[in-house]
Amino acid sequence: MSERTFTPALGRVTAPTGFYDFAISLTRERLWRGLLAAHAAPRPGDVIVDVGCGTGSQAALLHRMEPRATVIGVDPDPGVLAVARRKSGGPQWRAGMGDELAELLGEGSATTVLSSLVLHQCPVPMKRAILASMLAVLRPGGKVVIADFGLQRTALMRAAFRIVQFADGKRDTQPNADGILPRLMVEAGFADVREADVVSTVNGSISIYVGRRSGSTADGVSPSISRS
Repeated sequence: MSERTFTPALGRVTAPTGFYDFAISLTRERLWRGLLAAHAAPRPGDVIVDVGCGTGSQAALLHRMEPRATVIGVDPDPGVLAVARRKSGGPQWRAGMGDELAELLGEGSATTVLSSLVLHQCPVPMKRAILASMLAVLRPGGKVVIADFGLQRTALMRAAFRIVQFADGKRDTQPNADGILPRLMVEAGFADVREADVVSTVNGSISIYVGRRSGSTADGVSPSISRS
């Protein structure tokens, strides 16, 4: 695991780790998590990597949807991973940074990679690095699904998004609000990138972005996960 610093789940807000789930519940969490899971569409035998899994809500949901899939939650924060382990024993939990997925799990090892409410907290260079890492860990033909604050289209949503900017800082969050994520996904090498859904919340709109790694499984390596 990298020794570099990372942004905590609640950004600059000082609060117990357990408060995170309550705070996220105010964002119409059940709706956008359900949409993210629907687009991920787990199947038996899939290897699904949840990047920046936090307290494990999304990974646990995917495991409940398809117990025969391998779901791996990755996060650099040992505190939130401890909560995730208590929440669900179904997924695997790994400590690691989002820009080191290939080193942690193996290049071309995942059928699906996803993240939720991670990239808006990162500087643009780190957004790029995490997206490149997501592409590297996907097998050819694999799918990416991202739920995060995206383009804030209305004055109401831009005003609501100030809550997020207070917590996470304007410098890192403003590119998301300006709609940068689809372009960064394309620049990272993802194909068929689109904004599949938009959910308005009390602190801005959350977009669901989907894409895929070009090619077919036959073009790449067989999926495998390195064990630690």
